Amino acid sequence: MSIDWEKEVAHRSDELINDLSELVSINSQRDIEHKTSDYPLGPGPAKALQTFLHFADRDGFNTKNVDNLAGRIEFGEGDDTIAILGHVDVVPEGPGWKTNPFEPVIKDGNLYARGASDDKGPSLASYYALKIISELKLPTTKKVDLILGTDEESEWVGMNHYMEKETMPETGFSPDAEFPAINGEKGIVSFRVNFPTPETGLVKNFEAGIRPNMVPQNATAELDLNFGDVDTIKSAFNNFLSENTDIKGSIEINEELATLNITGKGAHAMEPFNGINAATYLAKFLNELDLNDSQKLYFSFIANNLHLDFAGSKLGIQNTDDVMGDLTMTPDIFVLNDSEASVLLNIRYPKGDTGDTLTEKINAALPDGVTAEIEGHNQLPHFVAADDPLVQALVGAYRDHTDDDTEPFTVGGGTYGRILKHGVAFGAMFPGDENVMHQPNEYINLDKLFKATAIYADAIYRLIK
Repeated sequence: MSIDWEKEVAHRSDELINDLSELVSINSQRDIEHKTSDYPLGPGPAKALQTFLHFADRDGFNTKNVDNLAGRIEFGEGDDTIAILGHVDVVPEGPGWKTNPFEPVIKDGNLYARGASDDKGPSLASYYALKIISELKLPTTKKVDLILGTDEESEWVGMNHYMEKETMPETGFSPDAEFPAINGEKGIVSFRVNFPTPETGLVKNFEAGIRPNMVPQNATAELDLNFGDVDTIKSAFNNFLSENTDIKGSIEINEELATLNITGKGAHAMEPFNGINAATYLAKFLNELDLNDSQKLYFSFIANNLHLDFAGSKLGIQNTDDVMGDLTMTPDIFVLNDSEASVLLNIRYPKGDTGDTLTEKINAALPDGVTAEIEGHNQLPHFVAADDPLVQALVGAYRDHTDDDTEPFTVGGGTYGRILKHGVAFGAMFPGDENVMHQPNEYINLDKLFKATAIYADAIYRLIK
């Protein structure tokens, strides 16, 4: 049977856009400040999950909501089950948007909204692929569980809860990365580097960063002018900005307080070289001022050991694997005030390292009195061979729709694909696409969304027919 998958998608394109517009209108970032027993991650993630499951209920699928933390959409019959793992939560919107991030706008063929590409658009594309297979009443021999998490951008609470309550299939994919397929994912771990409590001095407050997996686009420092000359600081700051044209900055004077702001460029932590870390630039400037010893320790470390060092070479953690590529490091959350001084490092590491080896290496490179420890969970590297039948089936479907022979590859991002014993990430970005995940003005191109939906339908049917 020859099926024109792209034609089938075209018949449903308006409905897909409508559903996606409704879904991205929900601010579904983790919000534990407003959690309740019914909404353990806050109301937003639960509402997004309920909305997605409602689409499936509307279309006649069996669904299950697992305590507003995860959900399942079921299709087909058989002894074996293929898993598709998506997520409905999003990272915070952050600054720099030209439109309201939770009021979708279609312009020049792109739909702009937080979550459009990560991961509401691709997850809905996978759902519509199932919907097409179901509505065509195609013969199948396996089941499909489309499983939705609500905390992928943070601690994976939703999917971990699902695995405690339900049975997770061993084989499948996550539509949360790139085509043709991501068959390897680096390990992911964050380290909190703790400095001695700073003494009162010129820098009253320094802060930057929203999430460990986002390169900070903005950084702010408050300077106590009782410890510095305002004219000297203003002149030095303006000179610094003129010498570093990649960033923008401002300074505001309010009585005895000077507030310095720097704006860089946000990026996903898996590709820190695509961003401009506002915090390390501001730390580099502050390090040039007349600081006391405790503040000098903090800012000199950032300026000399973290600024523009994406490989972690100055911490002695650089590492390269022939298959999985280079280790990358990015400092993403910064705090200095009268009670704390810390930096959170996000590291994406290939085979050859562990959390223990990285802990040992980093602490060996730190100044006296400074320590580092793992914060949160440590995700180990994950790899499936490119010649594996699962990878071959997925890549085969992609190539038949694109005539592109790009090979599967490894990334530093962490998707739900690594949960599965036999799992990969599969789309929905195409080779050469701009990666707008975790950035302001996130969007998904609608023609490519439709193309991805056709690829998903073809690929899923190859796995279950």
